[in-house]
Order: sequence, then structure tokens, then C-alpha cells
Amino acid sequence: MTNGSGAAAILAAGVGSFALAVLAIAGDKSALVKTWLVFYKPTGALSGVTTLALVVWILTWGILELRWRKKTVAARTSLIALVLLGFSLLLTFPPIVDLF
Repeated sequence: MTNGSGAAAILAAGVGSFALAVLAIAGDKSALVKTWLVFYKPTGALSGVTTLALVVWILTWGILELRWRKKTVAARTSLIALVLLGFSLLLTFPPIVDLF
């Protein structure tokens, strides 16, 4: 039995959430990045942060799905996804973000 499709979805979620955290920090800490991330003026940089994170998530999921759908993928991909989700969560806490 193959698990590639599930592994692709799980890892893509980890990558997408990590992209969201990194983009949020970049938009918060850099005025130049913040201006690049304004896709819709009333919401400010948040519009670009969420849009780009969604694009990263969908692209990652699509690419991994195409590559892994008929394969059995090692369980370490789920561990990698959990690590990325953990880092994403940590990067949303102000005391940690303020270290950057």
C-alpha cells in the first residue's frame, strides 16, 4: 500500500506553515519586504504574507503529490513536517520573534 499522497499533504502543510511564519517575520522586520507584501492596501502586508504562504503550500503539495502518489514514503517525512510545524508555532510568539 502506498502512502505518498498522505505524506505529500502532511509535508506540504508543514512547509506552508513555515513559509507563513517566515514571511510574517520578514514583513514585520523589513520595511522593504513589508511594502512588497502589500497586495491589498486595507489589510497591509498580511495580504501578501497569507497569499504567498498559500501559493507555497499549494505548489509544494502539487509537486510532492505528482512525485509521490504511487510510492511508499518513509515516515521521517511526517517527522520533518512536525518539526516545521513546531518551528512555525514558535516563530509566531512575540518573545521569540523579537530575537530577530
